[in-house]
Amino acid sequence: MKFFIDTANLAQIKEAHDLGILDGVTTNPSLMAKEGIKGEEAIINHYKTICEIVDGDISAEVLSTEFNAIIAEGQKLAAIHPNIVVKVPMIKDGVKAIKWFTDNGIRTNCTLVFSAGQAILAAKAGAAMVSPFIGRIDDSNWDGVDLIAQIANIFSIQGFKTEILAASIRSSLHIVKCAEAGADICTCPLDPILGMLKHPLTDIGLAKFLEDAKKM
Repeated sequence: MKFFIDTANLAQIKEAHDLGILDGVTTNPSLMAKEGIKGEEAIINHYKTICEIVDGDISAEVLSTEFNAIIAEGQKLAAIHPNIVVKVPMIKDGVKAIKWFTDNGIRTNCTLVFSAGQAILAAKAGAAMVSPFIGRIDDSNWDGVDLIAQIANIFSIQGFKTEILAASIRSSLHIVKCAEAGADICTCPLDPILGMLKHPLTDIGLAKFLEDAKKM
């Protein structure tokens, strides 16, 4: 399973990259705004900087919801760097745009996926990735990880090449469960990734080793 970091914060991207496990980055308008990045030129320059740090897929989200506008915006984003994957919402015009992008050699990430049916449509249209938002599904009293498993089973049976990108990750346990369920990619903030390093028995064992080392 590939690890993406879900942020526009350059310091966090660099920290995850330096850890040696980072395969890509996902962003969205909310994350850009959180970092004070506003305006088309500033956003494009920020994507360029991210692409200089990470040699992997960088999902860049369109803000438009109408077919022609999605195409125009997606083309601008795709032109930034070969590693850019255009992030398109799961709406009717979004699916149409995914098909157009696919036919014209532009990879896409279909975002805001909350059902297997939506994932099937995105895969049929040729999306390189689909992003089920499992944390938000959990918030609605459904099991987001179950959706990952369902989509993984369907894609395997049908032979879809679309990768499953588990998004809206809330914890380290979410990451492990998504790996078990068959997610190809997991994207999350830095904290859940760093949380996977921690275990009380590791701390106890290391303290014992260091204590014994002093006696040598």
